[in-house]
Amino acid sequence: MNGWRRKGARVLGGFDSQEAAVLRGFVNQVEDMLRARAEEAPQDELSELTGIRTGPSEGPNDPVLSRLLPDFHKLDPDNPTKEDMDSAAALRSLHEPELLDSKVGVAAVVMETLPRDGGEVKLTFEQADAWLSALNDVRLALGTALDVTEDMPDELPDDDPRAPHLGVYHWLTWVQESLVQALTE
Repeated sequence: MNGWRRKGARVLGGFDSQEAAVLRGFVNQVEDMLRARAEEAPQDELSELTGIRTGPSEGPNDPVLSRLLPDFHKLDPDNPTKEDMDSAAALRSLHEPELLDSKVGVAAVVMETLPRDGGEVKLTFEQADAWLSALNDVRLALGTALDVTEDMPDELPDDDPRAPHLGVYHWLTWVQESLVQALTE
């Protein structure tokens, strides 16, 4: 990838086969995690009658999913009240299905527009926005799995098991930044 560039009403980029495979693999993993979470949604008669879907009322136990699907109502960690806990559960149950749909949808846009074996990518502005969201989700997932912090050095010692993946994290950051720059030209 040499960076994104804007040409008229399109944003253009190119990925070699290895870059495409890495990006498609990560997007697919995030999409699979989100779909599995969606399957945890309770099935109830009211949602079938009204068409209003509900999601789980409890946050995910997995730290990566927790980062992708944060609480909709911040609890006081020192003194969570029952009312606040009930509000958080209700808000999650009500809004998580839409958030999951959105995240799965942007992942699908990347998978549809990124050639499996690499090559040129031509995006509309709407597709580019979807790419930004999907890249952000992949970076959040990978960053959480690698325990990336602001204090972390750009390179880790060779014996650190996270070292090979940190380079991919930095590359994803660059791809995302390049896309933002192309959109704002």
